Amino acid sequence: MVYVQRDDEGRLLRVEHDPFDGMTETLAIESAELHSWLSAKEEVKERLASLKESDLELVRVLEDVVGVLVAKGVIRYTDLPEAARRKLDRRAVTRAEIEGLSGLLGEDEGHLI
Repeated sequence: MVYVQRDDEGRLLRVEHDPFDGMTETLAIESAELHSWLSAKEEVKERLASLKESDLELVRVLEDVVGVLVAKGVIRYTDLPEAARRKLDRRAVTRAEIEGLSGLLGEDEGHLI
């Protein structure tokens, strides 16, 4: 048995093994509704993880786009907000430091960035 909280329309909001404030009822562990809710929750978690991974990849793309725009004279680096410049500068310094250390890594690990 698990303890659950439902919204006003009867949809599961929260499931816990122990009673909690705001719980509205109990549900059998074998319940098809519970298994469906857990599956949906897991799918959302997987999609969020995928989105987060693509966000990290997109950061590098955006850094490259800013570099190209600055190099072509479309924008000046100083046109960017100060907070954005600080973040880009910090990432550039960190990347340079990593590249300086890359000689310490094996050949397969040399392409980290």
